[in-house]
Amino acid sequence: MLKRIATAVVLIPIVLVLILRAPVPALAAVAGLVALLTIHEFLKLTESYGAKPMPFPTYVLTALFFVALGILGDSPLLSTGKFLIILGFSAAIAPFILLTRAMRGEDLRAGYPAAAASVFAFTYIALPMGMLVQLRQLSEGAFYVLYLLLVVWAGDIFAYFVGKSMGRHLMAPRISPKKTWEGAAASLVASIGVGWLLFHYALPLSSWLLRVGLIERRDGIFGLEQPAMGPIIVLTILLNVAAQLGDLVESLIKRGAGVKDSGAILPGHGGMLDRIDALLFAAPVLWYYAAWRVMQ
Repeated sequence: MLKRIATAVVLIPIVLVLILRAPVPALAAVAGLVALLTIHEFLKLTESYGAKPMPFPTYVLTALFFVALGILGDSPLLSTGKFLIILGFSAAIAPFILLTRAMRGEDLRAGYPAAAASVFAFTYIALPMGMLVQLRQLSEGAFYVLYLLLVVWAGDIFAYFVGKSMGRHLMAPRISPKKTWEGAAASLVASIGVGWLLFHYALPLSSWLLRVGLIERRDGIFGLEQPAMGPIIVLTILLNVAAQLGDLVESLIKRGAGVKDSGAILPGHGGMLDRIDALLFAAPVLWYYAAWRVMQ
């Protein structure tokens, strides 16, 4: 428990400063590094299923994806429409490249499982992390990324402590024996509360972040009118449900692989995948909402 708290105390301020203040190319570089570490853990997990993934081409494809985001990220070139083109092209080209690479293997029966594991790693991990980078590039982007992280973190913390102390009804005992409906309900309430507070005080919070130099004006919410809270609450509910499903999906993968944690890179927290599993499902939900607002 102490290791878990100490790691969070060290990492959370670093992450917050990074997503609020760092230029988009730097954010793309860090997101790419996190994606590569997470993909490494995931591909190791797939070996427990009998697959023999192709790490090197998967790493190269992931690196090129984030290099493209980094090059375009600090300019008007990375518009939402153009990011959709990059996203669609990357998702389409990944199976082509990795299946073509699989044809060079000696055991043809291992080719498809290897390519499938690598393609899934890219789409499951790299593409949502790329969405986080482009979300930061949008107008009000830093505020939205902050909102996403705090909503997911609040839900995760309350699910853990309430589930541990008060949980009685198991949610999915075959997949995650410690997750309870009480914890899930507490997670949802906490996320809604944090989301409501952030948008209710969006103007003073954005103004304070601007004064201390953590955001530029385009990255905050400075409208004098109070944001409509109905859509925000619905969005927060969707983000929380997506985050909890992301956590359960990763538990399913680990349970099938027969391991407790995806890795040991973060003391008290396990692996990188253990930390960002919820974000991998929640980030696309928020990105599509923000992109829809931009394109209206």
